[in-house]
Amino acid sequence: MKSKFIQSTIILIIGGFITKILGMIIKIALTRSVKAEGIGLYMLILPTFNLFITLSTLGLPTAISKLVSERRKSSKKIVLSIVPIVIGFNILLMILLFLISPLISKYLLNNQNTYYPLLSIGLTLPFICISSIIKGYYFGKEKMFPHTLSNIVEQSVRLFLTIFYIPNLLKYGINTAICGVVLINIASEFISILTLLLFLPKKEVITKNDFKYDKEILKDMLNISIPTTSSRLIGSLSYFLEPIILTYCLLKVGYDNNYITFEYGIINGYVYPLLLLPSFFTLAISNALLPVISNNYINKRYNYVNNKIKQAIKFSLMIGIPFTLIFMFIPQIPLNLIYDTNLGLNYIKVIAPFFILHYIQSPLTVVLQAINKAGCAMRGTLYANIIRLIVLFVVTMMHTGLWGLIISSIANIVFVTIHHIYYVRKFLKEAK
Repeated sequence: MKSKFIQSTIILIIGGFITKILGMIIKIALTRSVKAEGIGLYMLILPTFNLFITLSTLGLPTAISKLVSERRKSSKKIVLSIVPIVIGFNILLMILLFLISPLISKYLLNNQNTYYPLLSIGLTLPFICISSIIKGYYFGKEKMFPHTLSNIVEQSVRLFLTIFYIPNLLKYGINTAICGVVLINIASEFISILTLLLFLPKKEVITKNDFKYDKEILKDMLNISIPTTSSRLIGSLSYFLEPIILTYCLLKVGYDNNYITFEYGIINGYVYPLLLLPSFFTLAISNALLPVISNNYINKRYNYVNNKIKQAIKFSLMIGIPFTLIFMFIPQIPLNLIYDTNLGLNYIKVIAPFFILHYIQSPLTVVLQAINKAGCAMRGTLYANIIRLIVLFVVTMMHTGLWGLIISSIANIVFVTIHHIYYVRKFLKEAK
C-alpha cells in the first residue's frame, strides 16, 4: 500500500509537470495568435468561466473519489447513478448562462464583445463535468495513469487546435477567435473522456438500472460535494471582492489608478504565479492521498492514516522548501527565466517564507474531506477569507500601497494552515 501511494504520487507529479509545460506552450501560442486585445477579452470572461466550472462539477470528483475508495457500494453504481442528475443540472446552468450573458456583458463586464464568448462557456460545461466525474472514479480506484494520460492528451489537443484553428478564426474577428478558444474545451474534454473510457474494465456490463437514481448515494455525495463547492465559491467571491476593496481604499488615501493597475498587475501577473509553481506537485500528492486516507479511515486503521498524512506533508515540504529558498534569496533568476522581468522582487522576498505553509494546505484540506469533515475545511476557508478582506481594508487604509494585499494574503495562508492542522489532529485523536 505504501509503494502504491508513492507510485501514484510519482505518476501524478510527472504527468502534472508535462501538463504544466504544455499549458505554458498553449499560453504562448494563444498570446501570439490573438495578441493583447484577444487576451484582454479572454481574461474578462475567465472569472465567469471558472465560476461556472465550479458550479458545473459541484465538487463531485472529490465525492466520487472518496465513495469509490471506501468500497461501500458498487463503483459502477456510484458513478452512473449520478450521471443523469448532473447532465440535467448542467443543462439548467447552460440555460441560466444564456439568459444572464447579456446582463453580464453589458452591466458587469462593461464590454459587449464578451457576449458570444460567454454564451460559448455554456456549451462546454457538460463535457467538463463528465470528464471530471470519470477522473474522480479513477482517483478512487487509485489508478492514476488514466487520469494523467487523459490530461496530457487533452492539453495536446488544445495546443494543436490553438496553433492551427484559432489563427483561421481571426479572419472573422477577435470575438469569433475567443469563442473558438472557449469551444476548444469541447474537443479537448471529449478526447479526454474517450481516453479515460479506454481504461474501464472490459468485462463490465452497463445496464439501464445502473443509471437509476439512488437516494442514499446522492445524499452521501452531497454531504461531501456541497462543502467542497462552497469552499471554492467562497474563494471565488473573496477574489472577486479583492480588487474592488483594494481599488476603493487606495483611491481614498490618494493613490492614482495607474499606480494601482501597474502594481496589482505585477503581483497577480508575476508574484503569485511564480510562488504557486510548486503547487502542481502538492496537488498531485493530495490527489494520491485522498483515496488512501478515505479507505483506511473508514476501516479504522488510524495509525496508517497518521503515517500517510506525515508522509504527504514531508513530500510537500521536500518540494516546497527548495523552491522557497530560491524565491527568498535569488528570485531574480526564476523571474527573468520565466517572465523576462525583475518586477516584484521585494514582494516575493517577503511573502515567500509563508508559502511553505501554503504548500501543505492542499494535503491537509484533502485529509479533512477524506475523514468526512469537509464542512470544517469550508468553515476554515470562510473565516480566513473574512479575515483576509478585513486585513486588506485596514492595512490598505494605512497608506501602505499594495503591501496591504501581500499582508492580507499572508494572514489568509497562516490562518488556514493553522486551522487545518489543529482540526486534523483533533479529529484523528477523537477517532482513536
